[in-house]
Amino acid sequence: MIRVLVCDDQALIRAGFVTVFGMQDDLDVVGEASDGEAAVREALRLRPDVVVMDIRMPLLDGIEATRRLAGPGVDQPIRVLVVTTFNLDGYVYEALRAGASGFLLKDAQPAELIEGIRTIARGESLLAPAVTRGLVGRFGDRVRPSASGSDQRLAVLTAREIEVFRLIAEGLSNAEIAARLVISPETVKTYVSRILTKLALRDRVQAVILAYQTGLVS
Repeated sequence: MIRVLVCDDQALIRAGFVTVFGMQDDLDVVGEASDGEAAVREALRLRPDVVVMDIRMPLLDGIEATRRLAGPGVDQPIRVLVVTTFNLDGYVYEALRAGASGFLLKDAQPAELIEGIRTIARGESLLAPAVTRGLVGRFGDRVRPSASGSDQRLAVLTAREIEVFRLIAEGLSNAEIAARLVISPETVKTYVSRILTKLALRDRVQAVILAYQTGLVS
């Protein structure tokens, strides 16, 4: 069973999520929270597999709540799926930097949201390629390339891994990368895993951010 904590300040939306998730044999809603402080408190108490997090909530916004649960320096990070509206995509970008494993829009189909939870629970990140290209591309100028020393992090990658890394940052899925490079999806998966390990990155979300920070893509 995938244990889920639902965090949203709107009771109707929380009730809708709980109902939809409750209809799935592999999802178990273990708690709810109506504000950011409660979200952090309940997440630390219940240790769910996935926290479904809204961004705009009282007392503590979803970005700071995400940072406290999954951000840099957290010893036992909890995976967070941010669910928000498209006109708040700037906040979503900040949430990804805060440690969120992915995000979906609130107008996503129930099946897409359910599969998103399953994806994150498996230890993968959720960044739809089309949304990645639009969101990260639009806000890429907010990421200031670091000093030259940071670029040395990429020195551990082979030329082929750099090529795959660049395509990840452009928002391509494993299947799209495989087609572009004329290799198998299994080989791409191996490359992605190797890249994340070498760069000490948790998931593709962090990979995209690092690619912009180092100037690999712009």
